Amino acid sequence: MTSATPSPPGALTDRPGPLRSTARPGPPGPDAGLPPRLFLVLIAVCTAVTAANIYVAAPLLPLIAKDFGSTPSAVAWIASVAQFGYAAGLLFFAPLGDRVNRRRLVAALSLATTGALALGAAASGTTALAAAVLVASAATVVPQLLVPLVAERAPAHRRASHVAAVIAGLFTGIVAARVAGGLAGQAFGWRAVFLGAAALTAVLGLASAAALPKENRRRTGPLFAGLAQLPRVVRASPELRRACIRQGGMYGAWSALWTSLALLLTGDGDGYGMTTGAAGLFGLFGLAASLVAPVAGGLVDRFGAAKVVASAYGLAAVSVPLFWLGGERLWALCAAAVAVHAALVASHIANQTLALTTTSTPAVANTAYVVAGFTGGALASALAGAAFTHWGWVGVCAVAAGCLAVGWGASSLRIRR
Repeated sequence: MTSATPSPPGALTDRPGPLRSTARPGPPGPDAGLPPRLFLVLIAVCTAVTAANIYVAAPLLPLIAKDFGSTPSAVAWIASVAQFGYAAGLLFFAPLGDRVNRRRLVAALSLATTGALALGAAASGTTALAAAVLVASAATVVPQLLVPLVAERAPAHRRASHVAAVIAGLFTGIVAARVAGGLAGQAFGWRAVFLGAAALTAVLGLASAAALPKENRRRTGPLFAGLAQLPRVVRASPELRRACIRQGGMYGAWSALWTSLALLLTGDGDGYGMTTGAAGLFGLFGLAASLVAPVAGGLVDRFGAAKVVASAYGLAAVSVPLFWLGGERLWALCAAAVAVHAALVASHIANQTLALTTTSTPAVANTAYVVAGFTGGALASALAGAAFTHWGWVGVCAVAAGCLAVGWGASSLRIRR
């Protein structure tokens, strides 16, 4: 009989360990000039608004296609551009959270996003719109600058719960982009939605920047040294690699299904023939699933990340056949939307908490983690768009199933080795 060897802090089979950071612990409220709870609410709302910008175009694709004299499937690639832009922005801007004043960085990125969205509203064609979406998505990495800050300053035994509060805001924004975007687009046009998103980003982004704790950081070395650190940080942490792979697979499955859903709901013939506004209301099912965030945070704090991630993958696997059946049965589509959102939220909270607690450079580790997730999502969106064109909704479900199989299978092989 062999004796059990204790797992290192933050290992995938354990609860998240202490955050290895030189930041001063404790709640952020006093430094920020706001009570801790109010500060957390402001950060969550800002996260919701900025995250929504990545998906602002997805529910509007039928309206954009009509405006430009095209078909929804022909402009579906714009949704992939947004995710690739976000992944690129994460590579360059998110690691700066460890090196520069976050107040100035959040303010600058919020203004850049505002300008790009305003230019998108004035776009005269798909190329100009895609370029604006690319820039806006690259600059809208504010949530990933704020999550490490919250994790740094939360009590160790409540860290996952605090992260969950911000993640709840993030997913609320993602889902609200479909609901509010679809309804507002139907009533006022897609260009008005872009302008409204620009105004909200400016207001909440600047308000959050003003509320952040004061930082007196002296930058040493190249500005983008954090980008150069990424390969070393990922190589040094097996737990971080597993979190990246598993979230890439989970996010890919969700993205393939969610970004293609508007094509199914608004399509004639094989689709449901809904209006853009009615299709947007479908996002309420995903919004209901976002309520699992506080529960998932508590489960991670109590039972560890591994069990939560495994349960989330099981739930996502169940949602795929429900989505397939939902091609013809609306009740199955509704149930699948709740299930896949709940799986994504729970998996994200567990994996991101793990990623933030395994290295001494949380912003760099968080960058690697989120880039992996959004790269998986962007690739899956691109594949799903092509699959929908050639094989319809069944092809989209096959892409989602493949993402889950790759994400779980690849990370499981690493664990066995």
